[in-house]
This record gives sequence, structure tokens and C-alpha cells, in this order.
Amino acid sequence: MRETDIVLYQAEWCPYCARVRSKLTDLLLAYKIVNVPRDRNLRTAVEEVSGQTGIPVMVDGDVVIADDDDKIVAYLEKTYGRR
Repeated sequence: MRETDIVLYQAEWCPYCARVRSKLTDLLLAYKIVNVPRDRNLRTAVEEVSGQTGIPVMVDGDVVIADDDDKIVAYLEKTYGRR
């Protein structure tokens, strides 16, 4: 596993989040998970880091990608792709 500063705001029931987790695992990246409530009104932690309540949200240092699994996967491949 490669150490990273990645934090993934997600929910186990979310298929888009599962896709991001799968890519993180495929790239052998260590990351932190923050599980968020199903109720969008209770997702204060997500809103604080991204300004909105959709998931998944990935934070990697100064990079924040909100509510777009395609962009998150593309970022992960570009930044951490196999060498």
C-alpha cells in the first residue's frame, strides 16, 4: 500500500462511492474513509469540505473533487496510476 493524504467521504450503499473505493484498492492506495449519513441534511462534514452534500467527495491535500466519481477516478489514475 502507498500512503496518501486521501480522505473519501462516502457511504457503503452508494454505487458511485464503491467505484471510487475499487479504484483506490486497485491502485494500492491507503486512504481514510468518512462515512456520511443517508440524509443529505445531516452531511455537515461533507458540506464543510466541499460546499455541497453529494457523495462521493475525495480530498487529497488541496484537491477537492465533489460528487463526481468519473472525475475522481480520472484524477486517481492520472496522479497515482501504475508506474
